[in-house]
Amino acid sequence: MLPEISVDATLPYYSKSYNSHQREDGSYAFVKNDYSILDVGLSVSQNIPFTGGVISVESSLERLQQYGEQGSKNFMAVPFSVTLEQPLSGYNHLRWLRKIETVKYAEAEKKLVADIEDVSLMAIQYYFNFLLGQINMEIAEQNLRNSEKIYNIAEAKRKIGQVSETDLLQLKVSLLKAESYMTDAKASFDARMFQLRSFLGIGEEVALLPIIPDLFAQDIPVLDYYDVLELAHNNSSFTQNIQKRMLEASQNVSRAKSDRWNASLFLSFGMSNQDALFVETYNVDNWRDNQIINLGIRTPIIDWGKSKGKVKIAEANREVVTSKIEKEKIDFNQSVFLTVQNFNNQSKQLELARITDEIAQQRYQTSVEIFILGKIDVLSLNDAQVSKDEAKRNYIEQMFLLWSYYYQIRSLTLYDFVKEAELGVNYGAYVE
Repeated sequence: MLPEISVDATLPYYSKSYNSHQREDGSYAFVKNDYSILDVGLSVSQNIPFTGGVISVESSLERLQQYGEQGSKNFMAVPFSVTLEQPLSGYNHLRWLRKIETVKYAEAEKKLVADIEDVSLMAIQYYFNFLLGQINMEIAEQNLRNSEKIYNIAEAKRKIGQVSETDLLQLKVSLLKAESYMTDAKASFDARMFQLRSFLGIGEEVALLPIIPDLFAQDIPVLDYYDVLELAHNNSSFTQNIQKRMLEASQNVSRAKSDRWNASLFLSFGMSNQDALFVETYNVDNWRDNQIINLGIRTPIIDWGKSKGKVKIAEANREVVTSKIEKEKIDFNQSVFLTVQNFNNQSKQLELARITDEIAQQRYQTSVEIFILGKIDVLSLNDAQVSKDEAKRNYIEQMFLLWSYYYQIRSLTLYDFVKEAELGVNYGAYVE
């Protein structure tokens, strides 16, 4: 919509050639043509949004130099000219651009915020993956310590006949496995730390230590589906995207209808002058009119229904786009519903996982003490250990799912439900 200033120049054009020339008696001869041209033009053009035309103001200067025995030098100047180009077919390209580009710009702004939330979600995935690696290493360290302690006690009891040889061998196998798991857990922890540092752009000299986050300061909001859906429709780039696609489909129909006939108007008015002296070319007393009027019309008389067929195809494509959009709306609403439902349910799942983890930890500690007293066998002790490890990992995984669902909802709605504020960025700063 803004004016455009442009410069066109030829610096220089040189030609030396022989061209055929017809004499007065009808015979032909080749004439030497040796010349150079320098020209420069400055123009300012402005689109007219209401009509779809273009109006421009131009000024140009041309210098023609002919070489040889009868060489000469001339200047041709157009101090100013005003030109109007106006299509008359009824299709206003600029009007459609004003509608579509405005929606595309709004879509880009909202998509930028959503992309930032998606990056946050990726950071959460890397972080909880790293946290799970830390938990696995802590589990491996604890299991190794306990396996060494239990094996040493069982070895002493074996000497006095309180533990069978089979149980002692089983504990030895468990100790070896614990050492192997410890080695694997350490390597996995280091690898996951490298992944997180790489994603965050942190140097290798920095050591990271994850902690289990205190989620939302224990103030997890309960979300209403209809409130979230309204925010998603108002704020997400999805709404802008479907609006853009509908406008583009309607634009194609309008273009197909206007293509059945084509008419354009070209008007140009200005002043010009030529002289052997540069200064004289801009002498107002010698200016001459320089005008062009052109009205062009092209319309088929018989096209055997081709133009009508193009309109039908454009209208059919618009119907296809409309059908796809209606399905996408249903899928989008369903996605919002499931995400909200999963988030609201996940707080309960997290609480159950936390309680299960505490019980499994207590059970394992009790099992170790009872095993030392000789009241349970090795299989029961191993079962308690496996349950303890699974419960701890499940607690971390359930916490990750809660964070993941929450940031998915933030990305859909561009809204922070904890701070009760809309998400946004300084779009101009990002462009710069």
